[in-house]
Amino acid sequence: MKFGGYANRIGHVDLTAGSVEYKEIPEDWARKYIGARGLGDRFVFENGPEVDPLSPDNILCFMNGPCTGTAMNMSGRMAIVTKSPLTGGIVDSHHGGWSGARLRWSGFDGLIFKGKASTPVFAYIEDGKLELHDATDLWGKTVHETVKFFQDKFGEKDLSVIAIGPGGENLVKYACWVNEHDRASGRGGTGCVGGSKNLKAVVVKAKKKFPKPANKEAWKPAHDRALATIMDENNVTSPRKGGLSVYGTNVLMNVTSEMGALPARNSQLTSFQENAELMSGEYVKEHILVNDPTCHACPVACKKEVRITDGPFAGLHMESLEYEPAWSLGSNCGNNDVASVAKMIDLANEYGIDAIEIGDVLATYMEATQLGATNGDAGLAWGDYMGMVDIIPKVGKREGIGDLLANGCNAVAEHFGHPEIAMTVKGMGIPAYDPRGLKGMGIGYATSNRGACHLRAYTPASELDLIPNGTDPLAWKGKGELCKTFQDMFSFMDSMDICKFSSFAEGAEEYAAQYSAMVGIEFTADDVMEAGERIYNLERYYNNLAGLGAGSDYLPKRFLEEPSTMPGSEGHVCELDLMLAEYYKARGWVDGVVPEAKLKELAIL
Repeated sequence: MKFGGYANRIGHVDLTAGSVEYKEIPEDWARKYIGARGLGDRFVFENGPEVDPLSPDNILCFMNGPCTGTAMNMSGRMAIVTKSPLTGGIVDSHHGGWSGARLRWSGFDGLIFKGKASTPVFAYIEDGKLELHDATDLWGKTVHETVKFFQDKFGEKDLSVIAIGPGGENLVKYACWVNEHDRASGRGGTGCVGGSKNLKAVVVKAKKKFPKPANKEAWKPAHDRALATIMDENNVTSPRKGGLSVYGTNVLMNVTSEMGALPARNSQLTSFQENAELMSGEYVKEHILVNDPTCHACPVACKKEVRITDGPFAGLHMESLEYEPAWSLGSNCGNNDVASVAKMIDLANEYGIDAIEIGDVLATYMEATQLGATNGDAGLAWGDYMGMVDIIPKVGKREGIGDLLANGCNAVAEHFGHPEIAMTVKGMGIPAYDPRGLKGMGIGYATSNRGACHLRAYTPASELDLIPNGTDPLAWKGKGELCKTFQDMFSFMDSMDICKFSSFAEGAEEYAAQYSAMVGIEFTADDVMEAGERIYNLERYYNNLAGLGAGSDYLPKRFLEEPSTMPGSEGHVCELDLMLAEYYKARGWVDGVVPEAKLKELAIL
């Protein structure tokens, strides 16, 4: 294969045998599935949908796209793809920083781990080679301790460390891989799969070495056009001027709360009212912000590094106080103490557990306490942030109540006799948008292939007027088609692999032009959407075969039957059935199942 962008090298690691084999990418797969998410999906699909997620037979893929580590704007992403122990379906979870770029600079498009090492190991990658080394002494170490160990061993310069913490080692269902201390592939339990394989870390050492575009003449105008859209002061991405750059992702906290679309107290409410301000990006910038770090090739710098100078968490210095976990551990749990939220996000990263999911789990436990269902246990009250801080390490270690909470929201709700209080889809907890106030998120959550997720189809971009031609957040009509469009484009973006925030400025035409110039395959905007559609349908087909069939696209009844009582969305429920009918028609699916004719149309079969 002689396409631009690719290293055309995948490291296939048999952890049971302790062996490594290097293989090229099948050219047909590169054309159809691009890379990163799409290519990882195909490898996971070929491995079989009936595999036990925690068995040695499951595979764990660390994947780049053909644009990762290039001069393309916001191209510092890596996808971790596997079968999820939380949902039982396919999952891809991405992180930023520098590890994706360094993996490409070291000569790889991806690493695929299978089997189980007899004792803990880490993988070391440099100059096109992968070696396995003993990590017995690191087992039990936190993520921050592990990163420091490798920085001391190999030198901090040009080094990326992707590690699991005690959460992954102890098979917390929503454990994650954390890159460079604080950048997590958070969702779906990929770290749990790593722990099941005795794989403690993936360590990459590489100097900067940008892959060259196949068509240099076409690359410059394509790149310049894309950069100009990101820099445009009318866009939220504009460096030091747009809301995303100035305040980070947490620019949304006040916005969603005021419109009745911010879940509070496990979605019993749709606003955190005056308390939202205390969690907001504006508040963070004024009171605790100390730095704006960025990722490879990114001018936006949405990360917000903070320092706590007083109170019980004085001395904490961490990155980054993002909207999703700030909501999950804040409004979602009735907690308005921003310093405690920073502490808990840092603890989640330290123990290697999803900072969104742990908040959902704690909120479920809190509502069980509210209902008097905690079976004599003292439980956990709304807003008890000291209790929350105490519990998170117990979850990572599976100690006491943490052993139950480590199994996810559904397990907690069922244990206490109230399955209806689990705000999940396909076993995964919701993120920070209430579908009674943002209807597009309702269809997005329900039809996401990896469980409740805002990043499969970020319809709020349209509903919050972050892009041109916005839509009414309280209108359901047209949201099924809108959701499909976002899902298809995001599938392609995740396969290049570039940051989704670029889509606040760029569109399919910009992506097609850059992909064409980098890879050397002529691609149009329509080709972008078709590739994305193919990838999304492959994931859905895998899930269908794995047992997620008809009826698997649902929402918690609370969103369908309990109207919002808060200003902005008062009286509204989510009209899921109407949106599903529209969505399935646009997809050509039958009650969530992909027909054989659609698979053949997209050349999946």
